[in-house]
Amino acid sequence: MSTKGVYTALSGAMAQSLKLDTIANNIANVNTPGFKRDQQVFNEYLTANEKPPTTIQVPRVTASIESFYDNQGGDKSFVDTKGTFTDFSQGSLKRTGNPLDVALEGNGFFEVATPNGIRYTRAGNFTMDGNGKLVTKDGYPVLKAGDPTESPENRTIQISDSQTLHISDQGEIFSGEQSLGKISVINVVNPDAIQKGGQSLYGFKPNAKPEISVIENPAMKSGFIEMSNVNVVQEMTDMIQTHRIFESTQKAINAYDGMADKLVNVVGKTTF
Repeated sequence: MSTKGVYTALSGAMAQSLKLDTIANNIANVNTPGFKRDQQVFNEYLTANEKPPTTIQVPRVTASIESFYDNQGGDKSFVDTKGTFTDFSQGSLKRTGNPLDVALEGNGFFEVATPNGIRYTRAGNFTMDGNGKLVTKDGYPVLKAGDPTESPENRTIQISDSQTLHISDQGEIFSGEQSLGKISVINVVNPDAIQKGGQSLYGFKPNAKPEISVIENPAMKSGFIEMSNVNVVQEMTDMIQTHRIFESTQKAINAYDGMADKLVNVVGKTTF
């Protein structure tokens, strides 16, 4: 019994360790524009329910001493890590006064061209590269609205003079009186189908169907950036709670270890 119990406690400790890593990453990105907080998701893994029906022999007779031990592991459960859930709620807007900074309000993602294909981001702290293109802080071209089947190279935004640049609240880019196009903003039909790829970019999961829709009239704020939606107080509270649970699982592991030690070195040496 103690040998089985230690694995239950160990699975709990491993789960809390993963949760601590996720919380630490959230806190580290509290000042990252467009960052969305993550949260670990756990389920209870019921041993008997996860086995094929042909291998389970549940007692069909009235409870007795003979049938008590024939549980096939059904009396044990473990913590099962289901992955990471991303919270896409709106972050606060911070005024920068930079005409190249744009913040999205509500749903949507900017389209960005990368060497690995089109990616999506909420970080609107854009800049202009040496060729006069509107790019992300990592140098990836920001795309303008157009035919989705058109090559991304033909949808880049060319800026001649950033001093006269103006972006409307609907994403229309003007250089003086001249319109340079409209920043492409799309909506992901199923947010659970995308995953983080680093550099504040998102891409579709390998087995997910890439379903998107174009937002014709997005709500934007020029001269602002959307900040992280991480609540430091909440994250610190969760970290303290998770740390305490982790300590409790460690105590349980030590208790089971002590039971096993007595079973081997004390009970095992007792003569009757």
